[in-house]
Parts: sequence; C-alpha cells; structure tokens
Amino acid sequence: MSLPSAPRTDPGLVDGTELVGEFEDSGYREPPHLVCRPDGQLVRLPALLYKVVRALDGRHRGPGAGPPGEGPTITAQVADELSRETGRQFSAAHVAFLIDEKLAPLGITTHSDGSPPPPTPRKDPFLSFRFRLAVVPEHLTWFLSGLFAWLFRPALVAIGIGAFVAGEAWLWTTQDTGAALQEVLSAPSSVLLVILLAVASCAFHELGHGAACRYGGVRPGAMGCGIYLVWPAFYTDITNSYRLGRAGRIRADLGGVYFNALFTLGLLGVYALTGFPLLLVAVLSVHLEIIQQLLPTLRFDGYYIVADLVGIPDLFKYIAPILRRVLLRRPQDDRLRDLKRWPQIVVTVWVLFLIPALALQLGMVLANLPQLLQADWQTATLLIARADAAGLQPLAMLSACLQILLLVLPVAGLTLALVQPLRSLVRFVRRRRADRRSAD
Repeated sequence: MSLPSAPRTDPGLVDGTELVGEFEDSGYREPPHLVCRPDGQLVRLPALLYKVVRALDGRHRGPGAGPPGEGPTITAQVADELSRETGRQFSAAHVAFLIDEKLAPLGITTHSDGSPPPPTPRKDPFLSFRFRLAVVPEHLTWFLSGLFAWLFRPALVAIGIGAFVAGEAWLWTTQDTGAALQEVLSAPSSVLLVILLAVASCAFHELGHGAACRYGGVRPGAMGCGIYLVWPAFYTDITNSYRLGRAGRIRADLGGVYFNALFTLGLLGVYALTGFPLLLVAVLSVHLEIIQQLLPTLRFDGYYIVADLVGIPDLFKYIAPILRRVLLRRPQDDRLRDLKRWPQIVVTVWVLFLIPALALQLGMVLANLPQLLQADWQTATLLIARADAAGLQPLAMLSACLQILLLVLPVAGLTLALVQPLRSLVRFVRRRRADRRSAD
C-alpha cells in the first residue's frame, strides 16, 4: 500500500509585493520594470523576469487559480505563458530556475517549491534617510493631499510663482530683515515662534509632495519624521511617483518647494497686515529650507530632480564607475553601458561636479572648524547668560537650548556628510592598491 503523496505547494509572490510596471522615460537602454517589495523598496527587473512575476501574480489572482495540487503546476502554466508572449520555448524547469536563482533571492517570490525566500535586508543607500517613523498613515495622507492637489493646476502654478517673485522683490527692496532678525533673537518667545513656523513650513513642504502625487493620479504613502545625517527631518513616501512619466516625477519632486513658496506668500501677507518682525525672520528660515532642498549634492529635492530628469533612481552608485572611466581611463563597466547616451553624460557631469564640491566644502569645514567652534561656543555662552539673567525662566531656557542645537547641527551634519564620501574614496584607493599588489 503506497503512502499518500504530500500536497503540492506552488510558488507565488511574497505577500505585500506590488507590481509597479515599466519605468517610464528611464535613462536605461532597456527600460526596466519595477516591483515594490513588502518593505517598500523598489526592485528593477529586466523584461523577462517581470513577465514571470506578472504571470505568477495572474495565476494567484486570475480565474484560473485553483487549489494547489490540481491541474498543471504553476511553473508549467507560467512557462506556457512565457512561451506565448516571447515566441521562445520555456519549460517548467526554466521557470523554476528563474524563480529560485533570480526572484526569490530578491525577496519578491517564494521558491519554486513554495518555501519562503531567505531574509532580504533592506539596502541602505549612500547618505540615505534613517530612523523613519511614520506619523500620518497612508489613508490620511491621501485625504490631506486631496485638499491641496488642485493647487497644481497649471494656471494656479503660474499665478503662485508670479506672486512669489513679486513678494520677493517687495521683501528685499523695502524691508529691513537685519533689524527684524536682531529684534527676534533678543526675545525668547519670538525665537520659539519662528522655530514653530519653520517646522510648519517643513510639514507643509512634505504635504506638497503628496499633493503633487495625487494630482498626477498616484497614491502617496505615509508621512513621518526621521534623521537625515544628524538633522531631524520630515518625509513623505512618494515611491508611487515612479508610476508617472518624467514630468509627473519632477512635479512630485518640486511639489515641496512649490508649497514652501506658497507658505512664504502666506507669511508675507500676514506680515503686511500685522507688521510682526518675527514673520520676516520666519520667511528667511523658509528661504534657507528652499536653498537646502534644491542642493543636488545630498539626497534633498535637488538630487531627486536630477535623478528623475535623467531617469536613473540612484545616482550615487555611479560615482565609482564614472571615476574609473574618466580618471583611470578604464573601459565602461556594465552599469554604464546600460545607460543611454545623454543620461550618461548628465550623470558624469554631476559626478565631476559633486566630487570637487564635496572636497571644497570639506576643506572649508576643516579650515574654519576652530573658528566655527569658537563662535558657536561664544554664542552658546551668551545665550545661557541671557537665560540666567532672565531668572532661568523655562521659556528662556528652552529658547536658548534650541538655538544652541541649531548652531551645533549644521557643523555636525556637514562634517558627517563630507566624511562619508571621503571614507568611500579611501576604501576605493585601498582596493586599488590591493588589486595592484595581487596582480604583481
């Protein structure tokens, strides 16, 4: 008497995996297809592997999906579908190989026998945002972004930008921002209000990214906060913007700065009515935020604008290949050969600008670090003395502590941002020396 065979278990997508589709207007010669893993990380797949994933998803969701063990195996069904779509002959063994050797290690599918894939650690991109904490869930972000998505209508964008330019001209030609800054710094309560307005501007900035996504027809993710280098920062998950074309992605990138401009207009309007000087200082803080966000050297909005302009999600990983190609005159590796001609030129220019800019900034920090630390120490001592003269009032102490923190964070953050590329360069040089020694 034969023992009953174990029930057959078929492969499938890992729960929570989502198919995004072709990466439109990409900078690659062969447009990749995107799949979103359950941890939110996007994975680029060539066309063949994406067809396998799509077929597995169809077998799971479609009317032909049945109980495991009945009818042809899932791998055989996927093989038939691949053969029809590509005109090449695939067998169940071919599909099982692709699943086990290519897809399961990426954390997208189970193995061909239905066993779970190995743990796939989330990659930590260079100079990435860390310690994320979602505060506003996705459904609430969808609702809030819907309240402001109409602001991205082209006519309203033109009016908003025109009003912002006019407001800037009025501000810098008629108002004494220096006197306003002096007056605010002497009043702890005013400093705290300026900081609160700066935080509100940052939150409104993130809402702009979400509203731009919703205007483009895709769903923004959760909003929250975290740490970028050493700075506390807000974020909005706009991963779904990769479903859009180039124009939609850049609109999502610029949405935050656009909302900063609208926030500035609101502050200027209230200042025109009230004359409160702290509003002018709040406008200056929003200006600093806009300038910071437009920098293309770190992972701020300016970096993502360049990345989406050329259609390449992660520019930093091309630093080493481009340096080997330009400085060492080595042949192009596969990563560069995969790129179209004009995106490769843009990325090369970006890398050749980035390295001297970071080196110059690092040199300036190192050269001026003693003076910066001395000035920060003197300012911190003065702030503490003022708080002590005020009788150690809680408001004065809180204002002093926040101002001291704002003095320390830029120096610490810039140093950390510049030391990381330097460490990468040192590791690269060491690898080069090790390769030469092994060759000898």
